[in-house]
Order: sequence, then structure tokens, then C-alpha cells
Amino acid sequence: MPQASRYSDEQVEILLTELSAVLDKHRTPTDLALMVLGNMITHVINTSVAPEQRQTLANSFSAALLSSVRAADSDSH
Repeated sequence: MPQASRYSDEQVEILLTELSAVLDKHRTPTDLALMVLGNMITHVINTSVAPEQRQTLANSFSAALLSSVRAADSDSH
């Protein structure tokens, strides 16, 4: 079951559009885009989350990522 967000769809879409535009502007290949986004996630977690909560948040994030990839994969069949 999807988790309710405290952020509006519009807020999420605006940021997603802007981040995608930066990657498109630089004609970023997929592997580089994933590397940069992964580094950004690490930076956000390390600078914005208490040290004792980082591992739990990283695990939750990776589980959500895997779940969304599986969901997208099953939607394409």
C-alpha cells in the first residue's frame, strides 16, 4: 500500500521536472545519472539525518526503491 505523503503531487512533480531538466541539459547517460543521484541521496542522508537514524532511513529508502522498480516492472507486463 502506498504511503501518504505530506507533500503535494505538484511539489513532487516540480522538483522532478527540474532535476530531469538538469540531467537532460547535460545529456547525462543513465549510469552517470544514477551515480550522481546516489551521491545526492548519500549527501542528504549524511547532512540532514541524525547518525543513529541513517542506516534505518537508508534501508527504508532502498526497500521503497526496490518496491517501486518491481511495481513498474509488473505494470509493463
